[in-house]
Amino acid sequence: MTIPRSPLLDRVRSRLRTSVRARRLASLAGATGIAAAAVLAVPGSAAAHGVAMMPGSRTYLCYKDLLANSSTQMPTNPACKAVVQEAGTTPLYNWFAVLDSNAGGRGEGYVEDGTLCSAGDRSPYDFSPYNAARTDWPVTHLTGGATIEVNYSNWAHHPGEFKVYVTKEGFDAGEPLGWSDLENVQTVQNPPQEGGPGSESGHYYWDLQLPERTGQHILFVQWIRSDSQENFFSCSDVVFDGGNGEVTGLTGGEPSGAAVTALGAGEENTKAEAVHEGHEGHEGHAGHGDDSSTGSRPVADVTPGIESAASESPMGSPGPGLVGALAGAGAVTLAGGTVLHLYLRHRRPTTDQ
Repeated sequence: MTIPRSPLLDRVRSRLRTSVRARRLASLAGATGIAAAAVLAVPGSAAAHGVAMMPGSRTYLCYKDLLANSSTQMPTNPACKAVVQEAGTTPLYNWFAVLDSNAGGRGEGYVEDGTLCSAGDRSPYDFSPYNAARTDWPVTHLTGGATIEVNYSNWAHHPGEFKVYVTKEGFDAGEPLGWSDLENVQTVQNPPQEGGPGSESGHYYWDLQLPERTGQHILFVQWIRSDSQENFFSCSDVVFDGGNGEVTGLTGGEPSGAAVTALGAGEENTKAEAVHEGHEGHEGHAGHGDDSSTGSRPVADVTPGIESAASESPMGSPGPGLVGALAGAGAVTLAGGTVLHLYLRHRRPTTDQ
C-alpha cells in the first residue's frame, strides 16, 4: 500500500537536509578561516634575488663553475669546492639570495665584520662559507681608474639604491672583510635594467669609474630596497692588474665576463627556490627604468660617495609581502563566508501557507 506524501513531512525533511548542508559549509568556512589564520601566523619568509654578475660575485661565479661540472656537482675552484663541501649546492643554485629581510639600509654596526658576504648570516640559505678570507676565489681582472659597466641581477625587480664599495689600498685578501676595509665609491638610485626579471639574463646596469687600486680587492655592493626592509649583499673578488673583465679561477681557463655570463645560458635552474615574499606584483615593475623596447638605454641616477638614508622604509613597517598575505587571507575568509551566506539564502525554505 502506498502511503500518501505529507507536505508538512516534506518541509521537515527539506529543513533537515538544509541544516546538515549548512553545518558542512560552516565547517568548510571554518577550515578556510583556520588556513587564513595560518597564513597570518607565518613570519614573512625571505629570499631571492640579486648579486653582482659583472664583476661576478662569489656565489655567482661559483655557480658558473658548478654548471661547468654539472656531472659531478662539484666546482673545481678550490674555494668554491670548499664551500660546497661545507654547505652543499643549494646556496649556489640560489646564488641571488644573499639577503637580510630586516636590514632596512643598515650596514656598519648592524652587519658584523667578517659576515658581509653572507648578509650577516641572516639569509634563507647558508652563505656563511662565502665569508672565507681566501685568495683563491674566482677573480675578475680590472684596471684602476677605468670605467666599467656593473651588471647586477634583477631576478626580481624592486626600486631602491645600490651602494658600491671597494676595499682600500693595502687591503689584505687573506683577512676577513670588515667595514673599516671599505670605501664607498658610488651610490646609484633606481638604475635601468635589461632583460626580464626571473631570468639569469636580466640585470640592472650602470657605469662605475673604478678607484685607483693595485693588487687583489673586493668590490662590495649593498642593495637597499625602498619598498621594504629587505637588503641584498654581494662580494666580488677583483684584481687590479690592467685587466678588462677577464675571469680566472673557473673551469675552462680565462673567459671574458660576457663568456662567463653565457655559460649555461638557457639552462633552466630548476633547483632555485621561490621563497621570497613580496613579489606578487613584481611583474608589474618589470618595465621600471627599462627602455629596451626602443633600443635606447636610459641613464641611471648616479651619485658618487653619498651615504643613503634608510628613512624611505621606516623600521618595523610591514613590507608589501605581509600586506599581501593579510589581504589574501582576508579575501579567502570573506569568500568562504560569502559562499555560505548565498547558499543559505538560496536554500531557505518557503514560508508555510
